[in-house]
Amino acid sequence: MALEGTIAPDFSLAGSDGTQHSLKQYAGKTVVIYFYPKDNTPGCTKEACGFRDNYKELTDSGVVVLGVSKDSIAAHSKFITNYSLPFVLLSDPDLSMMQAYEAFGEKVVCGKKTTGTIRSTVVVGPDGIIIKQWEKVAKADQHPEQVMAFLRG
Repeated sequence: MALEGTIAPDFSLAGSDGTQHSLKQYAGKTVVIYFYPKDNTPGCTKEACGFRDNYKELTDSGVVVLGVSKDSIAAHSKFITNYSLPFVLLSDPDLSMMQAYEAFGEKVVCGKKTTGTIRSTVVVGPDGIIIKQWEKVAKADQHPEQVMAFLRG
């Protein structure tokens, strides 16, 4: 089921900045939430760096970027340091947020069915409604530009 047009599920997760984050605290802002499998892996690094490279344009437009994986805060901290990531990464070890956003489940990797994090992204509008969803991101390195093109309208 596509999430576009629905109220974004709220969450409360630990962030790489040492604070708890919830969707409520971003009311009135456009929020890009991207879900990725694992810190410091090739595809995830390219995707994160793409958002990093567009970060000034995003923040100048009042857009908040949050990356979410089941990795620990310690792993997130290394990832942020290694690649100078300027945005918050959220840790979802119990998969509650990923499941709420349909970002965890069955997927095909190298031709085999497996269960895990589904690389996907949502854009939540200032009113808390999901205005865009990429249910399955195929090319992590190109995805940040797709998001930017959508935001630029």
